[in-house]
Formats: sequence, C-alpha cells, structure tokens
Amino acid sequence: MPTKKERAQIVATILDELYQETPIPLDHKDPYTLLIAVLLSAQSTDKRVNTVTPALFSKGPTPFKMAKVSREAVEKIIKPVGLAPRKSQNIIDLSKILIDKFAGEVPQSFEELEKLPGVGHKTASVVMSQAFGVPAFPVDTHIHRLAQRWGLTSGKNVVETEKDLKKLFPEDSWNKLHLQIIFYGREHCSARGCDGTKCRICKTCYPKRKKAFNHLRA
Repeated sequence: MPTKKERAQIVATILDELYQETPIPLDHKDPYTLLIAVLLSAQSTDKRVNTVTPALFSKGPTPFKMAKVSREAVEKIIKPVGLAPRKSQNIIDLSKILIDKFAGEVPQSFEELEKLPGVGHKTASVVMSQAFGVPAFPVDTHIHRLAQRWGLTSGKNVVETEKDLKKLFPEDSWNKLHLQIIFYGREHCSARGCDGTKCRICKTCYPKRKKAFNHLRA
C-alpha cells in the first residue's frame, strides 16, 4: 500500500491531470464581492449563492453602497441560501467596518479579516488565497472528508486537517490544490457517489480497500 507521502503524490498527479485550470466557483468581480459570496456560501452551495449574488450586488457592489441597503432588503434577496437573518446583518455590519476602518477596502491579512462579522478562518483563507494570492489552504467539511478518505490526515477537525495538508503539499500548490480537491470531490468522490472504494484516487491510494470508509466528522 502506498505511504502517506506517496498518496499525496498520487492525489496531486491525478488532480493536475484533470484540473489544469481552477476557476473560482463563486461569481465575483473583486475582493469585496468575493468576501460576501464566501460568507453566503456557509452551509449552502456555490451554485445557490451564484443565483442570489447578481441581485445583491446590483444593489450593493461596494461596501459604501451595501451599507445603505436595508438589512431587510438584503435578507429578502439572500433568503434562498439559508441563515438569511444572521448573514444579512453580518453583510451590513462588515461593510460599515470596511468603510470606517479600511477606507472601503478588504484588508489583506488573516487577523483583520477574521475580526469581521461572519468571517471565520476558512472564509478568510479563501479571500487571502483567491483574491490576494497569499498561500492558504481553506479546509471545509468536504475537503476534511476527502483528506481522511485518501489517507492524508487523521485529523478530528478541519483545523487539524489543514495543518496536515500544509505539511504534505508544497506551499506554492495550496491555492490551486484547494480548488482541485473541491472539483474532484463534486465530480468523482462525493459523499454519496464514492464510499472510498470506487473513484480513481481512492482505488489508487487504497487498492486493497474493500469496505466503505467512514470518516471522522468535523
């Protein structure tokens, strides 16, 4: 059976072969709209977020304009993505903070981003990596599941899994790899579509695995 380092190389090789281009799945036009889109994606799907952001950004494409939109109007627009009351308040509040503290610009640091309402480490990591090109490895529950399934981590939560993945892969690959794993998981190794024995990566990393693999939930 391949070692952990060998499994990491298998994963990287297959993902590079399948996904040479890694477009960001959330529609946006700048760091601010990306930040809002990622915030909306919590406990939702990118596809659903992309259905509401055109209307949202037509009203508030910048922090200055978003801060003038009523919370009720934002909530009505984003209702399909879920958790609308909390998310709408966070969007209005963080827009005002960006105006007051950062002249309307999205801060380019993990520390400042994670202080914003509704912005956790994963959201900050996506913005830092995809908007500003800073090496980061955003890990959500899906990447956590795949990393366990592929034998890249035994982490009990996304924090531990992120640390393990950063040790396994070169820093200059993190931003691309994060998206490649998401794409592969959706197309080939979803929670229902593969049980750890069916897709190409699972079969190559664990050629002798016969039983379904049950991951530790984050």
